[in-house]
Amino acid sequence: MSATGAPGDAQGDNDRDDPSGDLRSVLVTSVLNLEPLDEDLFRGRHYWVPTTQRLFGGQIVGQALVAAAKSVCEDVHVHSLHCYFVRAGDPKVPVLYHVERTRTGASFSVRSVKAVQHGQAIFICQASFQQTQPSPLQHQFSMPTVPPPEELLDHEALIDQYLRDPNLQEKYRVGLNRIAAQEVPIEIKLVNPPTPSQLQTLEPKQMFWVRARGYIGEGDIKMHCCVAAYISDYAFLGTALLPHQSKYKVNFMVSLDHSMWFHAPFRADHWMLYECESPWAGKGKISLWSYDLPRTY
Repeated sequence: MSATGAPGDAQGDNDRDDPSGDLRSVLVTSVLNLEPLDEDLFRGRHYWVPTTQRLFGGQIVGQALVAAAKSVCEDVHVHSLHCYFVRAGDPKVPVLYHVERTRTGASFSVRSVKAVQHGQAIFICQASFQQTQPSPLQHQFSMPTVPPPEELLDHEALIDQYLRDPNLQEKYRVGLNRIAAQEVPIEIKLVNPPTPSQLQTLEPKQMFWVRARGYIGEGDIKMHCCVAAYISDYAFLGTALLPHQSKYKVNFMVSLDHSMWFHAPFRADHWMLYECESPWAGKGKISLWSYDLPRTY
């Protein structure tokens, strides 16, 4: 998952290059700032807990990647991770992260991370790290044609616009008020936001611009990857529900497995275009894909 700044938003992103112009991101100072307890053993605490009162999956993924990244050399960076959520996380207690140095090679290294609460694993992850190397073989999908983020309403303004619609159904009003009350450390701008009349006829696809709130800085490539891992699980499962909002009431949804690939250096405090789609759902399972390609403007 990687991206560069969006077009026409240069001033906003340039401000983030100067820490005096923007506060340090809480994702760096708090959420992903693990406490070392012993060699390859860390403790993570919490910042945002969803209305489900279970730990946010992206937080666990991000913290696990922080723990894994602390066990590799400075010039080695993550290129993929594969995770399984084993049990629901308890927001009332910290999470312990045990790192196993599975392999340390000349070019590639593998780390296994187990997140533990109450003496039981709640999450397991394998992350592969690679020493930065040039490659003559390069290609990528084309960038979709979408409005730049400065032309779109932010999440808060969009929700406020929906809530001022007198024809909005009450079930949507309750959900939007719940979302508006949450304080999350990322900024979101939905591409092509639906009107209230379209909410019942949506495809399981959506695109939005995302970035971390606050300043992270240019040099810490590992932290940008960890922040992107945190962001990757936000608004993810909701994509699969878009075609079914008027038909079914879903009481329980949870991520079971989660994978990411990191293709090129990027900044998670600059705008990234996040594309989500759910090609299949059935038999109690949902298939979800997301894409965030390197952008060059």
